[in-house]
Amino acid sequence: MAILYRCRTPTDWLCPCGKVARRLRRAGIDYEQVRVPVLRRDRDEVFDLTGQRWVPVLVHGEEVVHDSRRIVEYVDWVEERASEPAEVGG
Repeated sequence: MAILYRCRTPTDWLCPCGKVARRLRRAGIDYEQVRVPVLRRDRDEVFDLTGQRWVPVLVHGEEVVHDSRRIVEYVDWVEERASEPAEVGG
């Protein structure tokens, strides 16, 4: 299961965090949401993961991705890999 660190905006239509949440749902990726404090200085967990305090941040397995555009590209890549036929070793 993935973890999405996001802002406290109550809808998925007003911010980049919502864009990421919509893309994760469309890709069928299960995720847990962690709503972070409004003040960036209070986002220690995000800083520990990424070295910066901006959201959204996605933790998916061992991957930690920040910035909504990069996260959407990462989800596209994961979706592509999942749809590729598995190679048979020989």
